This record gives sequence, C-alpha cells and structure tokens, in this order.
Amino acid sequence: MGTTGQGQAAQGSAETDERATRGRSVLRGIFAGLRLTVTSGAAGAAVAALVVGVILERVPVFLSGGGVLVLLLLIGFVSGRRSPGPVEPPVTRTALARIEDLRATSGESADVPVDFRLTVAPDDRPAYRVNIDEQINLVDIPVYRPRSIAVVEYRPDEPWEVRIVTRPTPEWSRRAEEAEIDSAPESTLVEKPGMSEGSWCMLVLFTFLAGAALVVLLFRGELFASDGDAGASSKQPSSTSSASSSRTFTTSTTVSGPSSSLLVLGRMRETAAELEARVGTADVTAIVIEERRMEIRGDSARPPGETVHLQMLPYELFPALVHEARTTLGVRDPKSWRIDVTPGASTGVGPRVRVTVTGKEGTAHLDADATARILDRRPVGEAAEKG
Repeated sequence: MGTTGQGQAAQGSAETDERATRGRSVLRGIFAGLRLTVTSGAAGAAVAALVVGVILERVPVFLSGGGVLVLLLLIGFVSGRRSPGPVEPPVTRTALARIEDLRATSGESADVPVDFRLTVAPDDRPAYRVNIDEQINLVDIPVYRPRSIAVVEYRPDEPWEVRIVTRPTPEWSRRAEEAEIDSAPESTLVEKPGMSEGSWCMLVLFTFLAGAALVVLLFRGELFASDGDAGASSKQPSSTSSASSSRTFTTSTTVSGPSSSLLVLGRMRETAAELEARVGTADVTAIVIEERRMEIRGDSARPPGETVHLQMLPYELFPALVHEARTTLGVRDPKSWRIDVTPGASTGVGPRVRVTVTGKEGTAHLDADATARILDRRPVGEAAEKG
C-alpha cells in the first residue's frame, strides 16, 4: 500500500549508507567541538596571562599572553580571507512525502513560515520522519493539507535537509496525485546532529574561563602572596626605629558604614582597642579623635609617667564633652570637632583632654582631666587670645 518499500537488498544498502552518513556527521561535530574548545581555552589563558603579567610586572608573561592573542587573531583573519576553492553543489534527490501535520506562523510578507511534519519516502531507502520549516507563499498554502502528498528534495548524505518543491515537474505531479504513502513511525525521525547554539555558547564560555583559571592557578602563589603582603603593609603602622630597644609609631583608622560617627556609644573604646592591637602596646604619647577618625602616636623610649594608657580613658564620657563644647562656647553652627589627649604636664598629673570645635565664628575649646571633669573653657575669641 504505497511506495515505502523497495526490497530487502535496497533497504540494507540504504541503512548502511545512513549509518555511514550519521557517523561522518558525528565525527565532524566532534572535531568542530575540539577545535572550538582549544581556541576558546587558549584565548582565556592568553587574556589571563596579560592581566597576570601586568599585576606581577612580569614582562615575559605579558608578552606570552599578547603573542598568543595576536596568533589567534591572525589565524582567524587568514581563515576568513582564505578562498575555500570550488565547492561542489550538494547532491539532492527528489521524492514523495506525506504531510503528517503543518502549522503556519504569523508573517508580514507574501511568504509565510510553515512548520511541516513529513514522512519522506525515497525510492532507494526506507521512509522516515522529519520536521522542517519552509517559507510558503500565501497563494499556495491551501494546496498543502494533512495526509496529502507533496514533492520534496532531500540530500542523501544529510537526510534531515528536506525542501518542498512548490513547482514540481509534470511527472512528479502525476506521481504525487496517484501515490499513497503510509506514515512512518516516530522512531524514524531524523534530526540534524550536534549541539544547539546555546550549548555551543556554554562550551565557549566554560573553556574560556577554564583557560583563564589555569593561568591564575599557575601564578596563585605570587598573586595571593603579593596581595597579602600589600594588605598587611597597609595595616601596619608607620614607624621609625632609632635603636633596637626604642621605636616611634603613628597609626590611624577611619570608621565607615551606617552610624559611623565615633560619638556612637562604645565606638571610641572599640576603635582604641583595634589600634592597640595594631601597634602592640597600650602606652601612647598622643591621641587624636575626630568625627570618623582616630589616630595614636607613641614612643617606646618614654617612661610610663609620660604616656597615656589607651584603655584607662573614659571614652563613654567624651561624647558629653563634645556636646558641651559645641553648645556652650559661642559656636552656633560647629563644622567640626576634635579631641586631643596628651600626658600631663608633670609627673603624677593625669592625662589632659582638650575638645576643640570650629565653626563660622571661629575656634573654641575646653579642657578636662582624665575623669572628663571640665577644668577650663575658652569660648570663641578668648580661645585665640589665651591659646
């Protein structure tokens, strides 16, 4: 019933040809994937080598990465410019096909895209299923109906490449009118082998990143060591040594983030503890506290009586001193404030605390002792005369 069989010998030969064709297509796909993997991996490694060479100031690494990139660009340019030579047109054959189903999608021109599901029945091989997209003129669409017979062209080496012949010869038109073709089972569906465009993109991205990661891993010791050393050096206090048993130091820190003012309860003592851990001692010669910055200075040659112990100060009372200075010393709109803590003028006298406020009117300050008890006030104008 139909034209789907041509004898056991013909079917065996056709199946052998089909397996050989599929094998060649799979091999071509494998080689294409390998070529793409090597190229994208080399590109990722070259870019990473450029970056690593700049960071580590390694000229050979930088030149190696740049050389590989230039080589890849030259290969791509030459491949694109190279004449492919004469290309033989693909061999096509004509056959009949049963239209199993079709679905037209929207189009704004005279040709409408139509999705066909066909059973193709070649004369020299078993029938098979295929799905194709075809541009059909609006005038010709009524000709194609489910279960009707159409004339198609297909490629024996790539049977998924099928094209509907809209103007067949009179002989093939007659054969299409007289033929009856049985539906091929779904298991005979043939599709173009290979990965989708999305899979190729993922392969390129993965191999590019893998190549870059390989270069970074090769130089991870120098990269992370240099970062660690730089970070450590930035946290170390600036210090000068006059002898093996004496050193001077100055270090500071700036707080950031929400509620970053040092007037927040507990923030001054916490920051002082951080600075103490940084320099390795709590005995300092001067402390400067501003809105978001604290600085300490020290000299290990000074005796304890000429230093200030960081943890013995009443930091919790300092915000009240700042408020007192900003509101009672004649500065209506203070722009900034500062606390200076220094050792007492003589042995046995506790640290001296001075709060200075500055505004449009000028500068004013008040002095307090180590318990935050106010000892002296110098409003605007008077501070300049007595200071």
